[in-house]
Amino acid sequence: MKPSDFNTYKTRYRTAIRNVLAEVEKGRLDEAAFPAYSHPNPLINWLFWQRLRKVMDYIQRPTPYEKILDFGCGSGVMLPYLASLSSHVTAMDLDLLPLQLVQKKIPLAANIEVVDASQTQVKDLPQNTYDLIIALDVLEHVHDLPGTLTDLLALLKPEGQLIVSVPTENILYQIGRKLAGSEYSGAYHERGASEIKKEVQKIATIHPIATLYRPLALFEIFSIKK
Repeated sequence: MKPSDFNTYKTRYRTAIRNVLAEVEKGRLDEAAFPAYSHPNPLINWLFWQRLRKVMDYIQRPTPYEKILDFGCGSGVMLPYLASLSSHVTAMDLDLLPLQLVQKKIPLAANIEVVDASQTQVKDLPQNTYDLIIALDVLEHVHDLPGTLTDLLALLKPEGQLIVSVPTENILYQIGRKLAGSEYSGAYHERGASEIKKEVQKIATIHPIATLYRPLALFEIFSIKK
């Protein structure tokens, strides 16, 4: 994606998120990262969007994917882009309110299917079906990480891959969270990048994509293959 296209994409979605935040109860959408994607501090805002930019650049390809799963889609910030890359996109989350609110501002593309994870489990989705699964800043939240990883990998086609973005939870990240504001308590985080990577390495191979930013990284982005 060209810088100008990314900036247009970012501006459109950031405006929608800010409008939604102005209409709902304070704190209700914190876990879906609404404050981060619309943060007034340019550095904090840039950092959160850079994670998406790195993933977008990595998954972009000239031929379309057949099926993509956005696991823990949150506000749906990646969905317009994913819909442009694939014939069919599945958006899945336990809390669909953030997506529903943004959808009023930015309607979903016709090739996006929304799945309520409180009604349908990952293991209920068709196995060996998805070319690509993205799980951006979601695995630190799940209670059963080993089971979730196993179920997600079972959904991939033989050559498919799972793209993960996770916070490091190191001291710099902790300080940054406090500076960012009370919305970033992190109380809903179960673990950080190192714990997630250790669990992944028991069953699959990790392929690094990006670290934001050395020497004291805040986020790690990597690909997992069967």
